[in-house]
Amino acid sequence: MSKPKQARRIGETEAQAILSNVRVSPRKLNLVAGLIRNRSAAEAVATLTFSKRRIAQQVKKVLESAIANAENNHQLDVDRLVVSRAEVGRSIVMKRFHARGRGRASRIEKWFSHLKIVVAERAQEPAAPAEQGAA
Repeated sequence: MSKPKQARRIGETEAQAILSNVRVSPRKLNLVAGLIRNRSAAEAVATLTFSKRRIAQQVKKVLESAIANAENNHQLDVDRLVVSRAEVGRSIVMKRFHARGRGRASRIEKWFSHLKIVVAERAQEPAAPAEQGAA
């Protein structure tokens, strides 16, 4: 016997990708995630491609994974995808020490983060009515 299938937690027009335990602080990762929130998928990929932050390339890979999930697993139209959510969360914190003067030590904290990107299909814009010629 197996467990019953879980209900889908996101909408029918959404797809997601998750990156766990990435070695960057949540504060820095949230700055990069803020660059792509509420943008079209193509524009978000272009923004991350030319970002100078180190973590931007990993965020770009997660975004491309979410886009591929939307296309292959949920048959969504790639041209109408929008980054609806880019959530950043805390993960573990490695604690190290740094030797200081007079035999003392100070603590160094190495933060890890989680990233979840959800892309959604934007509703189809209604086509503009055809212009009627002057009568």
